[in-house]
Amino acid sequence: MTSLAGADQAPLDRDITIQQLTHDPYSIYRRLRQEAPVLRVESVGRTLLTKAKDTKYVKDNPELFSSDDPNTPMKRAFRAHTLMRKDGEEHARERGAMAPSFGARNIKNCWQPIYTKVAEEYVARLPKGEVVDLFPALAGPFAARCLTHLLGIPEASDDDMQRWSQILIDGAGNFGWSDALFAECDQANDEMDALFTAAMDRHKAEPNQSALSVMLNAENPIPLSQIFANIKIAIGGGINEPRDALLTILYGLLQNPDQLAAVKEGGLWGQAFEEGVRWVAPIQVSSRLVTADTEIGGYHIPKGDTVMTIQASANHDEDLYDAPELFNIDRPKQPHQAFGNGPHFCQGTHIARRMTADIMLPLLFERFPNMSLPDPSAVSFYGFGFRGPRNLPVLLN
Repeated sequence: MTSLAGADQAPLDRDITIQQLTHDPYSIYRRLRQEAPVLRVESVGRTLLTKAKDTKYVKDNPELFSSDDPNTPMKRAFRAHTLMRKDGEEHARERGAMAPSFGARNIKNCWQPIYTKVAEEYVARLPKGEVVDLFPALAGPFAARCLTHLLGIPEASDDDMQRWSQILIDGAGNFGWSDALFAECDQANDEMDALFTAAMDRHKAEPNQSALSVMLNAENPIPLSQIFANIKIAIGGGINEPRDALLTILYGLLQNPDQLAAVKEGGLWGQAFEEGVRWVAPIQVSSRLVTADTEIGGYHIPKGDTVMTIQASANHDEDLYDAPELFNIDRPKQPHQAFGNGPHFCQGTHIARRMTADIMLPLLFERFPNMSLPDPSAVSFYGFGFRGPRNLPVLLN
């Protein structure tokens, strides 16, 4: 770790690689919280912030830390300037365009019955008495099928939804600017645009509460390009969050039988959900453009710099959590940053919580009350921008 000239600048690290952050980020973040909580990392091209107070400060001050970061790969990956990279009224208008679909009344009256039916169907397909990898067999398809209903594209297959989501995630996190990754994004964008276009006449003829229908039939609709971009943002984040949260929570519970027994007995699925997303945040990092010279952690942060808030690290901050590396549903209640905060707080949070804690987890353990994890060491977590288990082989009993 070396410093550039000028004691008022954060130190510059030339050793940390994106590959290291992808495979084993938490050991790096633990060291940075102790030694260099404000650190410029050359491989990422950003100033990493690993303490909870600093990440929250950035998200709570959007005027000083703009989402409109011109150096992010997201615009290239999505072929659009999405609401994720907008501020103020422009962001609020596009976010609000599909907000009715995510409202509490629609979640309860429209989506919960559909999601429950999907969950029952997908869990019923699982074979008892066998070892099954729940990533491809349940978590991914369940998240994909629920999302097709929410977005208004039920004709999309589970496989296509998962493939598009992963390509968009990889593209948005393509900080190495790989041409091959962006070529995959272009192909996926073409496929999604064609499907959305084909669905438009149906939604105009028969309006419903899905996001595509609500946006197309609005009294003062946002531009079609941004309607499509909103749907793509939801595909990018709306699969991996509930999928990875479900798998992470199962991994934590199955390794802690006492906690699992307490959750079952007390119906503490909500507590298990919150601890799971704190433990391994599905959305690990976010970028913000600095709009004026400022200071963080005693270091000068110049206008035009890009800071990266590490929610994953904030959720392990020893100032807030004892033994943060452990999965513990009994830890004192403490707000976490797994779904962000401020104006860009994740719009799908309540749906992900309902899908996972209210529907899938209790249903899964009702059907397989003695489910077990034969080999915890076989489970592999992966990801820098987004993170979760790539597999979860369990014995279904």
